[in-house]
Amino acid sequence: MEAIIVPDAHRRWDCLSLGEVMLRLDPGEGRIHTTRRFAVWEGGGEYNVARGLRRCFGLRTAVATALAENPVGRLVEDLILQGGVDTSLLKWVPYDGVGRTVRNGLNFTERGFGMRAAAGCSDRGHTAISQVKPGDFDWASIFGEQNASKWFHTGGIFAALSSSTAEVAAEAMDAARRHGTPVSYDLNFRDSLWKSIGGKAKAQEVNRELVRKVDLLLGNEEDFSAMLGVHIKGVTDDFAELPIAGYEEMLREVAAAYPNLKLIASTLRTAHTASRNAWGAIALYQDQIVHVPQRDMDIYDRVGGGDSFASGLIYGFLAGKPVEWAVSCGVAHGALAMTTPGDTSMATLAEVERAMKGGSARIAR
Repeated sequence: MEAIIVPDAHRRWDCLSLGEVMLRLDPGEGRIHTTRRFAVWEGGGEYNVARGLRRCFGLRTAVATALAENPVGRLVEDLILQGGVDTSLLKWVPYDGVGRTVRNGLNFTERGFGMRAAAGCSDRGHTAISQVKPGDFDWASIFGEQNASKWFHTGGIFAALSSSTAEVAAEAMDAARRHGTPVSYDLNFRDSLWKSIGGKAKAQEVNRELVRKVDLLLGNEEDFSAMLGVHIKGVTDDFAELPIAGYEEMLREVAAAYPNLKLIASTLRTAHTASRNAWGAIALYQDQIVHVPQRDMDIYDRVGGGDSFASGLIYGFLAGKPVEWAVSCGVAHGALAMTTPGDTSMATLAEVERAMKGGSARIAR
């Protein structure tokens, strides 16, 4: 496995993400089907990485996406702007008045507690970004000298939105690689997105091709199984036991199948209850295993924990840190993101570094 090389020349962005940004409607401590009010957040698997890199780690990030031109779209834009992510690559699509042809995605998500698991209900058909096609973004200009990014990130959620979004992801990856930009990809399997367009068989057909264009691959045990057909040995259906030897074998199997990959990482999560998880990670880099053992932690809102792991890991490489530091940073950032509401991180770099050192939860004042 080769090393990941981050470009050292000045570039407009430190990281560019490609994906959908939805409006998340959150019933707080209640249930979706009984609530009378929702808090709103913005969120999206690929976008959350760019936002974490901007707000927690202070880097310059952008998101390539599309929104329907209506008040809901403008609300999502306002939330993105509050997160500090560059919106210059946001495409506005004319709205027909009722959403027959184009609309903005909604994601209803309840947090869960104790024995009641977190649950989500997406309402994202015919969204603006799901209809983008090759050629809609000028990737030669985006990754070329007049703009350029030190890193490019996208994922399996975006690739599942339509047949054309997978083609756009491939087009963007090819352009990034031509300009020496490392590519990261989070498998992020979502059964709800794939089940009506061919299920796991289609997911594997699409993702096996995309992963051949990737440098850093992320996921968990379900993602690698569902999206690539690579299974982990010794894991029970409830994931109560996570055998590290099985994970190492799985990562090495993926590396053998995709020799282009430079780093492969899997989060490790055991959900004792919805509000009490064990959390850690394992990675394979330059043929060496890096393992951050699981630690029990209390969960406030688990959504976005994996995305925050990704942004912490990527930050480590962008900051020139050793791989062990980068993986530990990802675990700490993911853990902190799950202590606050919403998809996106509210942590600071100082808090991440403190958590990496095993800092206590004593009040800081």
